[in-house]
Parts: sequence; C-alpha cells; structure tokens
Amino acid sequence: MIVKHNFNYKTLIAILMFILLFSLNLLTPAAANQVGGIVQVYIADTDSWQSYQNNGTGILRHDDDTVGIQQALLHTNIDLVSNVSLDAVAHYYPDGEQQLGFSQLSLQYKPLSPNKIKFKARGGFFYPRLSLENIDDGWLSPYTYTQSAINSWVGEEMRTLGLEFSIYSPGRARRSPWSWEVIGAAFKGNDPLGTLISWRGFAMHDRQSLNNDRVNFAPYPTVIDTDFIWHPDYVEPFHELDRRWGFYIGLHLSYFNQSSFRYYYYDNQADPLTVNSQRLYGWRTKFHSLSFQHKFNSNTRLISQLMTGSTVMGVKFVYVDFDAWYLMLSHQVSQHRISLRYDRFMVIEDDVFPTDMNNSDGYGLTLAWRYDLDDNWQLGIEQHFNKNTAQNRAQLDLPIDANQQQTLLVAQFRW
Repeated sequence: MIVKHNFNYKTLIAILMFILLFSLNLLTPAAANQVGGIVQVYIADTDSWQSYQNNGTGILRHDDDTVGIQQALLHTNIDLVSNVSLDAVAHYYPDGEQQLGFSQLSLQYKPLSPNKIKFKARGGFFYPRLSLENIDDGWLSPYTYTQSAINSWVGEEMRTLGLEFSIYSPGRARRSPWSWEVIGAAFKGNDPLGTLISWRGFAMHDRQSLNNDRVNFAPYPTVIDTDFIWHPDYVEPFHELDRRWGFYIGLHLSYFNQSSFRYYYYDNQADPLTVNSQRLYGWRTKFHSLSFQHKFNSNTRLISQLMTGSTVMGVKFVYVDFDAWYLMLSHQVSQHRISLRYDRFMVIEDDVFPTDMNNSDGYGLTLAWRYDLDDNWQLGIEQHFNKNTAQNRAQLDLPIDANQQQTLLVAQFRW
C-alpha cells in the first residue's frame, strides 16, 4: 500500500521555524536588509499530458489550463555573532505533497581577513553552488520560469545535509584579473538521488523539493510490481539510508566580472543494496558538472552548463548513464530582459531487467520576456516547447513520444 504524506511533526516544525525566523527578523536591527520574499502568480496554457506531479508521464509541472500561485518564498539571513550568520529559505507551493517547508537552512561562517587567500564554511541543508542559472533569491532563475533540465533535476532531487569548506582569493586582493575558489564538502541525507532521473527521466519546471517532500512519478508496472523491482511510485529524496558520507569538490574561476567557470564532481557514495521500510533504495549517483558564463557587455550574456554522470540501484537492477546540457542567451534593455535557452538531455540504461525500459531523451526550447515595472513588481511571459521520448510509457499503453508546450503569464512581487 502506498502511504501518502499527511500533516506530521516535521511539517509542524517547519511551520514553527518559518514563523520564528520571520519574528527574529522583526526583532533584529536592520531587519529590512536581512529578510526578503517573492510571490509569483501565474496563468498557464498547457498541453494534455498528465504531469509527473499527478503520477503522470509528462515532464512539465502544470498539466491543465490554470490560474494560481506559482510559488511564494521567504529568504532571511540573520547575523548571529561575529562572522556567523543563519541563512534560510522557506517556500510555499500549492501543488506537490509538501506545500510549506524549507528548501535551504544553513549556518555560514565567513571571517573578515586581510589575507590574499581567505576561508569560509557553511553547514546545514543546502545546494552545491554548481548553477550559474539559479542565482536569484531562493535559488530561482532571473531569466526564465521553466528552468533547465539540469537544474530542474537538481532542485527536485538534490540537497546536501553536511559541511562545506572553501578557500578563495579575490582578484583585487592580488591585483589580478583572476579570482578563484576551491570547494570541498561532506554530506549525508541524499541516498535516493537518481530515482527520478532513471524512471521518469529529466523534467522541466521550477518546483524545488522541500525538507520533508515526496515527488511522484507514474506507476510503471515493472517498478511497483512485487515480481519485479517493488518500489513505490514516488521518491522522498532526502533520506539517509546507509550512514555513509557523500562528498563533492568544486572549482570556481572568474576573469574580472566578465567570464565565470564552475566545475563540480559529486558522489553521494550511497550503498545501492540498501533499502528502507518504504522500499526506497539507495542509488550510487555520481556526476561531473561544468558551468560557464560570459558577459559580452553589461546587457548581454551567454550561460551554459553540461552534466554527465551515472546512477545504479541494487545489483545493477537499474543502471543508467545520463547527459544533459543547455545554452542560454539573455539580453537586457532598460527594464526588459529577454532570454532564449536550448536544452538537450538523455538517459541511457544498461541493467539486468530488459523489461524495465528506462531509456529517455529529449530537447526543449524556452523563450521568456520579463519586465520590471518598478523595484517590487515584475510581469513576464514565457513560451516553452519540448519533445521527449520515454520508453517506459509503453508499459502504460501510452505513446513513447511526447510533444509538450506551455505558455506562462507570471506576475511577481518582490520585497
């Protein structure tokens, strides 16, 4: 029997912490500089493919012509003591299994130093800083509403509960055009990472999984049948199953304020033979990520990211290689920003269950216009197309090929 999420103590703790953080900001001097928020309201015109959010095989978040709240978030940064701050992002979503909770919560240590090489650290529940696309408050993108396939997956299935250390050197400290940072981290709590990318494939959306969240996918017979893999038609991505430590390393380089480069190697070190009482498995997932940004001038920039990796569950019950990349051009004129992005993504399997067909691939094209009415209000329109193929749709008597489209009108208020 599949057990749905109900309101529980973890959700209550998230709500209480949300209220506490907001209250602390009201009581802290210069609170206006330490707390901010974003609310987005949307109108969507979509295709007829049922969304993965509703246990369908579509790769978009919305599957109906709807009007509603796209998301709301509160981002707060509180100075606790000298050099130590608390950084937290709480989200509200009207869809999904958990509507209110934290997407990030960490303590950050950044001492002031006159040295040319400096040190900083953070610990808690946070994203690796591998994205040059998701740079807005709350790990949103300032360019499009439908995020790249890479960062859609990162937002829904990846978060690290651990410690990150870095040494860095700003170029101005050395009178050099080059700045650099070297990052290393150890973490737990992300053992099911790889579930969605294997059985559903990449998706394209902007919903981030929250601290106690569950992400649904279609009930593929070879997945949920006890004669095959026997796994529920959902994943709770932030479980710790095997007590092993995962790790990642990273390198950031930037040339003046013009070009930026980020490389990450990520390995969750999960034991693929581990399984919990919900039949959620550990997935040994590792990947390389390369991100690049070049500013042609103050108004026009090119952003790209490439990810390649693999994941395995069981004794090669499921084994897939995955690759994805995108290229985005963004141009700003006065209060207008226009962004165009092309995505390519694929998942290739090589496992012991030939009936569990997990090959998938596709491409997407996203065009977005965003207009700042003032410092608080923004209007935007986005047109998105994708064509994707998923072999396991045949198990549900569906066509394996899908042509999807989505038009979004978004009004955003920021404070």
